[in-house]
Amino acid sequence: MAEKTIMLVCAAGMSTSLLVSKMQKAAKEQGEIVNIFATAAADANNKLESEKPDILMLGPQVSYLFDQFKSRLTIPVEMINMQDYGMMNGAKILAHALEEIK
Repeated sequence: MAEKTIMLVCAAGMSTSLLVSKMQKAAKEQGEIVNIFATAAADANNKLESEKPDILMLGPQVSYLFDQFKSRLTIPVEMINMQDYGMMNGAKILAHALEEIK
C-alpha cells in the first residue's frame, strides 16, 4: 500500500497520463512510495471517494474548479504550475505535492 496518494485532475484525464508517468519515475528515483493517478474532472468526485487521496492537484485547464474543491475538501488542493505542466516536469510537481502533504 502506498504511503501517499496524489490525485491529478484535468479536463479529460488524458493529458495528465504522461505527467503521472514522469512523477512516478521521479518518485522511484527518490525512493518515495506514492500512488499517483489522473482522472477527468467529470469523475473527480467518484475518485475522491474511492481512492481517498492525500492531495488533489488540478491541471491548468481545470483551474476554474479550484474554489469548488478547496471549499469542501479537508485535504490540500493545489494548482499545478502551468509552466511545470507544459514542460511535464514530474520531479518538480511531485516535490510540490509532497511538500503540501507534510
